[in-house]
Amino acid sequence: MKAVVDLREWIFQRVNGAEGIPVPGPLVGPEDFLRVYSDPAADGRSRGAGLSDLFWYWLAPGPQMHQEHLEPGERYRTVARTTRQVLAMPHPRTDELATAATRRILDALPAGRISHVRLRDLMMPIWAEISYKLVFDAPCPRDVRDLIVANADDVATALKGMSLRHMSRRDPLTRYLLDRITAGTCPVVLPPPFTALETAWYLHGAFFTTAVVQMSEAMAHILLCSQSVTDTSDESLDRLIDETLRVHPLFGIAHRITSGPITVGDHVLPTGSVLLFNYRAYQRTGPAADDAFNPDRWLSLHRQQAHFIPYGVSANRACPARGSAPVQLRAATREVLRRFSVSSSVAHTRSLPSRGPAYLTPRGLPGPGRNRLTLMRQRDRIFDVGRSVKQLVCGTWMVVDARRQKLCTRFFEEASA
Repeated sequence: MKAVVDLREWIFQRVNGAEGIPVPGPLVGPEDFLRVYSDPAADGRSRGAGLSDLFWYWLAPGPQMHQEHLEPGERYRTVARTTRQVLAMPHPRTDELATAATRRILDALPAGRISHVRLRDLMMPIWAEISYKLVFDAPCPRDVRDLIVANADDVATALKGMSLRHMSRRDPLTRYLLDRITAGTCPVVLPPPFTALETAWYLHGAFFTTAVVQMSEAMAHILLCSQSVTDTSDESLDRLIDETLRVHPLFGIAHRITSGPITVGDHVLPTGSVLLFNYRAYQRTGPAADDAFNPDRWLSLHRQQAHFIPYGVSANRACPARGSAPVQLRAATREVLRRFSVSSSVAHTRSLPSRGPAYLTPRGLPGPGRNRLTLMRQRDRIFDVGRSVKQLVCGTWMVVDARRQKLCTRFFEEASA
């Protein structure tokens, strides 16, 4: 429901109270979006923003070691460098890794008949296996894959307000990682003065939460948008992926705290301003401002021309997987569409609280038919009412609980004591 998406963005923009400056907005228009986002003074990440307490709450355990939430400085540079080293892989090998993982998961579906799936749920084990392979350079054991998926699902479900967070589903993964690190069997370790627990939190947040959640979400959106796709060449799939991420951006609002004044036109954004960069709003401006889903627009429209930032802004903490993610998404999409056609009649919004119900029909078989799709649509509309109420209740409780715990605020207060 568009109203739910708009309400969520409205809430995020106002968690900071009067501090929050929406971008684009009255003070910073879309024409200045990239310049302000790229300004060296827009470098603060968590300290000093009320919204940080909420995100730290959602990303626990160890949100202070989440790469996206580390303050600028040597600790951030060391962590970012480590992530780049883990992700440094030739594109053909990246394609091969994603293709193999996708095949293993799809092989478990019943052969010769239509499968009813939740696309996000189907995709999570794929990226659990990929992330494990990247970190440990070994096949992912089934029990560990289950730990990773349980953690990622709990984080994603809480972020959407569809459930409260459950630390009992997250902490076991941290303990597993810590055991591997202390036993000396984890190839990826942060150098001193980082502790083993800090390394476990870093791996937990970067590779086994954010990577699994975001890539699974992306695939759910891409596959829902693939229903009218007939050309599955790599070039066509790239356009499908770009258009999906334009219409349904993975990032909602990124907040940054200014460490110095930033001049915009005839006014100044003072030091300590909380800038709320709204990806969806920005991508609805410029040459590709419409809501129509049209992958063919990318035949003539270059990324540099469009207001299109699917992986962030390179000058300010862009997604570290921006090189590998498009290759993996294309490989997984190619493998799914090679085997199945996708059919779904559910409402397709950016938040996708339904997790993307869909029918996967093996190539060569007839699809689910009009009656099954009509029933799916009716059920989705009925369930959407309950989901909206659940989001309101759970979301309100988590905002209140996050403000009570003040994980970010207390961390920096204790660090300064």
